[in-house]
Amino acid sequence: MDVYARLKELNLTLPELPGKGGIYKSVRQAGNCLYVSGQVPRVNGEIGYIGKLGAELTVEQGQEAARSCVMGALSNLHHFLGDLNKIKGLIKTLGFVQSAEGFTRQPEVINGASGLLEEIWGEDGLGARSAIGVNQLPHGVGVEIEFIFEI
Repeated sequence: MDVYARLKELNLTLPELPGKGGIYKSVRQAGNCLYVSGQVPRVNGEIGYIGKLGAELTVEQGQEAARSCVMGALSNLHHFLGDLNKIKGLIKTLGFVQSAEGFTRQPEVINGASGLLEEIWGEDGLGARSAIGVNQLPHGVGVEIEFIFEI
């Protein structure tokens, strides 16, 4: 399966690489694992989906934000690897959801990311996963996600 052909079938385009917000590597390789730094959602290249889930943002908006995080990760991986077809599959997703008091639907929000990864890689796009509610995220975004992929 060609990842780029699959993205085209899904009518998805890799976004431009965003500027880094700190001192870190966007992707770090250790053996056959690629660790992707936390991705925040972007809309037309700008940080988007600001607010807490269960207050300013709906679950559906959170899922869109999570999908945006996946696309940012894929852009970083494409830049790092030169070819997304080198990826065998996903190992782990770690999703952080900025949550209003009493909001408990973090797994549903991160399903936006998991669903997209499954659409792209099938069973190989599903890995271990955590979905964690937090009080605050950088720039006030509703979702931030880290990934570990196998090559």
